[in-house]
Amino acid sequence: MTYCLGISTKEGFVAASDSRSNAGADQVNICRKMHTFVREGDRVFVLMTSGSLSCSQSIVTLLRKDFDHGSGLASVDTMYEAARAVGEQVRRVAELDREALERDDFKFNVNIILAGQIRGQPHDLYLIYPQGNPLRATEDSPFLQIGECKYGRPILDRGVRYERTTLEDGARYALISLDSTMRSNVTVGPPIDLLVYERDDLTIRKQRRFSERDPDLAAIQAQWEQTLRGAVQALPPIQFDANS
Repeated sequence: MTYCLGISTKEGFVAASDSRSNAGADQVNICRKMHTFVREGDRVFVLMTSGSLSCSQSIVTLLRKDFDHGSGLASVDTMYEAARAVGEQVRRVAELDREALERDDFKFNVNIILAGQIRGQPHDLYLIYPQGNPLRATEDSPFLQIGECKYGRPILDRGVRYERTTLEDGARYALISLDSTMRSNVTVGPPIDLLVYERDDLTIRKQRRFSERDPDLAAIQAQWEQTLRGAVQALPPIQFDANS
């Protein structure tokens, strides 16, 4: 399973992903799900994938080949066009592999989060579906998730706001969301990749991989648990009907 998350704020965006790949209960591997495409001063793209690992790798390979040759993501003028360029490669791989996959009862299932900025354009955040069509994050819905979403969503719904959430707080929300998911689903696990992009920077300056025993991650996990328990204990007492 997988959990990847993108948060967009007025200051920039945050991207976070786990690295656990499962092909059955007895085959657990580590695989990076976050990929960057950068031309400093011109454009920055961060791409995260969930679903079939082999199909995801094919899509990223095709995107990288085009980017290195100055086409695809290297030549688009807007983030919408970038999302469409990713979708084209999703459909291309689907055409190559879907028939063989479905013949053996495997479903073509690749979801992608794309975050980035092109010089002269605003930063943006998209989700690309297995059919290749994109969905854009909005100020009212400023985060997007793929993979095992449900456990990490409540904290985002309650806390993340496009106008008010700082990038530093966005990074904290992302880590807490990943931690909540890992605590409830063993198919999502470390290392955790975290990237913070500041609007108009057009380069990547803040990126980190947290291992399972990373002391900073452990400190955040411990303080979050303690704070959560304290907040519950500080809630008003529950009043019950005297006749019940």
